[in-house]
Order: sequence, then C-alpha cells, then structure tokens
Amino acid sequence: MTLRRAFAHVRRRFRRPFRRLFCDGLRPRIVAIAGLPLLLGIAGCQSLTFGVANFGVAEADAHAIHDPGHGLALDVYRPEARTVGPAPVIVFLYGGSWRRGDRASYRFVGRQLARQGVVAIVADYRTAPRAVFPGFVEDATSAVAWARRHAAEHGGDPARVFLAGHSAGAQIAALIGTDARHLAAHGLTPRDLAGVIGLSGPYDFGIEGYEDVFGPPAQWPRTQPVNFVDGDEPPFLLIHGTADTVVEPVDSRILADRLRAAGGRAELLWLPEAGHLAPLAALRDPDRQPGMIRAIRAFVGVADAGEGEPDQPVPEPPAALGKD
Repeated sequence: MTLRRAFAHVRRRFRRPFRRLFCDGLRPRIVAIAGLPLLLGIAGCQSLTFGVANFGVAEADAHAIHDPGHGLALDVYRPEARTVGPAPVIVFLYGGSWRRGDRASYRFVGRQLARQGVVAIVADYRTAPRAVFPGFVEDATSAVAWARRHAAEHGGDPARVFLAGHSAGAQIAALIGTDARHLAAHGLTPRDLAGVIGLSGPYDFGIEGYEDVFGPPAQWPRTQPVNFVDGDEPPFLLIHGTADTVVEPVDSRILADRLRAAGGRAELLWLPEAGHLAPLAALRDPDRQPGMIRAIRAFVGVADAGEGEPDQPVPEPPAALGKD
C-alpha cells in the first residue's frame, strides 16, 4: 500500500481521533515538519492547517477597509522583488465552499505573491449564511474597485490589476471576469481587469447541496461563468490539478474552450497527478509546482529575462475529456 493510500485509509477510519489529536494536542511549530499537503490530507482542521501554512510568514504590510457598509477589509503585501516601474497587482479571493474563510488564513499566499514582484491584496468577502449569491460577488468587486483606486499608493499599477482565486474564490473571480454586470456597479468592465487567474475553480457546476448559498433555481444560471462568455473578457490563466476530486478538472477545460471560441485568450495549465489543494500548497512551497509559479509570473508580466518559458501543458486528464 502506498503512503498516500495508507493515509487515505487512516483518514476514513479515524477522522475524528486524528482531528482531535492534531487540532487539540499539537502546536504548529511541532507539526510543521509534516508538511502542508499531509496536514491538508489528514487533519481536517482549518485552524491548524493554516497555522502551519502561515508559520514564520510575515504579517501584511498594510490593512484597509474596502467595504465600510459591510465592514469588509483587505490586506496588502508590497513587492519584495525589485520591479521596474509600478508593479502588477493581484487581488486574491480565497476558497471555502462560499461558506467559510478569512483573509488572515491566507497570509502565506499574499507574501508568496509579493515575493514574486507583485502587489498582492487578499480580500475578505461575506460568506453564507451572512450573504448569499450574488452578495459575495458584489463584495469581491468592491475589493477590485479599491485596488484600482489605491494601487499606486502601494507601488502598484492601477492599469494592471489581476483578479485571482482558489476554488470558490476562482468561481467568483471568473464570474466577475465574464459577467459585465458585476463590475458595472463600480463603473468598470471586465476588460478593465488585466487578467483572471483561476486555481481549481468550478465554472460549470451543479448547485445541488449549495441551495443555501445560491438561492432559488431561477437564478442558478447566473452563477455559472461559462454562461457569460461573449468576447469581452480579459485574458484568463486557468490552473487545475489532474487528480482533483473536489472540482472536476473538466470545468477549466470547458471555460478555456468557451473563451477561445469567443476570440479570447485562455491559458490552461494542468498540474499532473495533483489534487484540489495543490495550487495552495505550491503557493506555500513553490518547489512543489515550479511550473505554476513561472506561469503566474509570465501571465502578470514579471518573468525575468532568461527565466525560460512556463512548463508546457501536460495532456488533459481523462476526467477533462467529457462531462455528463
């Protein structure tokens, strides 16, 4: 039995004892040696997992309120790498099934992106049941508008604001990049975004089990980014693990195909044999997926001369070849 299969077996049989052990009995300093992917796989405890991910990571450089009406804030991480002129800006939206998450847990993401030479902004948005669709999308557009207004104050270029997200955050980012109605509330259009980066995102998915998040069936079509591709989108970079069992990899292929068919630019990077959380693990430890970091740097325009091209896409996984 492989190590991965062994831990999967242990997780199924002893989920609660492991959760009790790791969440209540150990501190991040002790368990950090286990590695983030291992903890993500067996602990089932968000507080510990993110405690390990953020252990030793410096705090944000600045904080700001982007939506006073709802008390929503964001953290700013200024570029650590030297840039020529204003740096590109990435607004990052975390995942959590639209029901949980907070910006403080993703300090490692903001710091890693800043290390690559960008102004990184990790923004909070309301989650269910506090807010349901489209409330959390509106919150995210507020963060984008704030970034456009204040980027220069932190060394960023207001004309190069990228929107990125993982999982549920990727769905929100993609919807903002495809459905023009959301940014219109702030006098912006999808093309005012320099690009969208989706990590393990659902873009053409079933609502079953998420009725409390997306409301009545009449508005479900409005939740699907693929339904709004019409040629006015910014460039997209879609990154997905071929072994993702949480969000089907086919979602990224479908969205990429729609964007290309409409005359848009869509780059699709598969992470071989990688699961749903692999992009997050790579943002904590880029050596796990060096091609991903190179692809992001090239996409936002901070790739160094002579650094080489991003890894070539690997063949599409069987799960991405079709969808029932």
